[in-house]
Amino acid sequence: MLRPWKLELHIDNQSDKAVYIQIADAIIADIQSGRLKKGTALPGSRKLAGDLHLNRNTIVEALNVLLNEGWLISKERKGTFVSDILPIVDKKKLQDENLQERSKITDVYRIQFDDGHPDSKIAPVAELARAYRQIFSRKAKWQMMGYSDEYGDVEFRKAIVQMLNHQRGMKTDEYSICVTRGSQMAMYLTAQCLFEQGDFVIVEDPGYKPAWKAFENSGARILPVNVDREGLLIDEVLRHLQSGKKIKAIYTTPHHQYPTTVTLSLQRRLELIRLSNEYGFVIIEDDYDNEFHYGYRPVLPLSSYAELKNYVYIGTMSKVVAPALRIGYLVCNDQSFMEKIGSLRKIIDVQGDAIMEQAVLQLISDGTIKRHLKKATHFYKAKRDATAKLLKKYMSDKVQYSIPEGGLAFWILPEKETDWKKISAEMKKKGIRIAALDHYSEEKKVRGVRLSYGSVSEEQLEEGIRELSQFL
Repeated sequence: MLRPWKLELHIDNQSDKAVYIQIADAIIADIQSGRLKKGTALPGSRKLAGDLHLNRNTIVEALNVLLNEGWLISKERKGTFVSDILPIVDKKKLQDENLQERSKITDVYRIQFDDGHPDSKIAPVAELARAYRQIFSRKAKWQMMGYSDEYGDVEFRKAIVQMLNHQRGMKTDEYSICVTRGSQMAMYLTAQCLFEQGDFVIVEDPGYKPAWKAFENSGARILPVNVDREGLLIDEVLRHLQSGKKIKAIYTTPHHQYPTTVTLSLQRRLELIRLSNEYGFVIIEDDYDNEFHYGYRPVLPLSSYAELKNYVYIGTMSKVVAPALRIGYLVCNDQSFMEKIGSLRKIIDVQGDAIMEQAVLQLISDGTIKRHLKKATHFYKAKRDATAKLLKKYMSDKVQYSIPEGGLAFWILPEKETDWKKISAEMKKKGIRIAALDHYSEEKKVRGVRLSYGSVSEEQLEEGIRELSQFL
């Protein structure tokens, strides 16, 4: 079939519009002017990419916008065509609504370097759906439709406890754990039940700011400590402890420190435990991505050390199953604290999602989770190695980085002074998101940026890293 139409477009790299939006707008203009008639077949995405000398992913994003808005239709095995029924183009409506709607589309990123999210495309969705169907086929399914335990389904708690005890060296039981709707809820419950007005909490800087906000919301004040290649600096922790302030807790991510990915050294682990016991503060340990480790066996949590007296251990299964399923948990050996957790949980969320917990429990019991973790670990290790090759290819003389032993992100340190806010704005124009400078710290001293690879394709990784390298 002949396709004589050719898109005439000059890409404006200085425009506030992302390139794919410029392409979409140009095609709409040709449809409205009559250059592109109803039913006309468009060239394939590869042909358009070649004509415009652009990445094919950019063309695909533009076509997706037009398909979503109704300007184009896709016919299986035939191609993409101008729709026979076009969106109503009302001048007044365009003035009142279209500008606002298009500005929203402009803010959509084609490529997102997030905090280290997993790829939902490899989630065991079919297995989870099967588990749900089987649950609703049970004779006693009506029993799950009422209220359940505020700490979570007891059998599900036992399954998590078994995992923690066998794989992470902990010694806990089902009475010392509360299942939550994600790790952030666990953080909120911990903060509200632990802190009072005037308390202080030590945090890693750079660090995880949503946790800081949960602490501050409870009345606590933040005391930052710096991080180096061996994790948080114990000397700074000690200075805070000797200052006379009422320090109730320290919040730490020792396995893969957020955002730098470094692992807290054994010497510092032991010293931190000693200080916790001596000064009586609680160690809030956020083990947010323990499952994804690519070297030798993962380092055991601080909470697995028998000598540690005061701890709250926070974990998540959302990254293991699927991010949309909010499954977190907290563990504490203080029963009076757990009673406070249960009481508060009843106020803000009378129970968890018992049916979801039963479904995930079934996936644990039949081995699906174990098989998925093995598959996912190989998948993410391959993406980590691919990212390392791309960084070497495009940024070897521009940044410092270490290849992480686990997790889903790299920590990138530029060789020269970098205006991350400006770079973030420039990357946004290209439809690429990187975390802003203030994402990890209140101060402007943070030089690095967290570059995730879990949820982006290798093509997107290469485009994003190549574009970023031009600003470094």
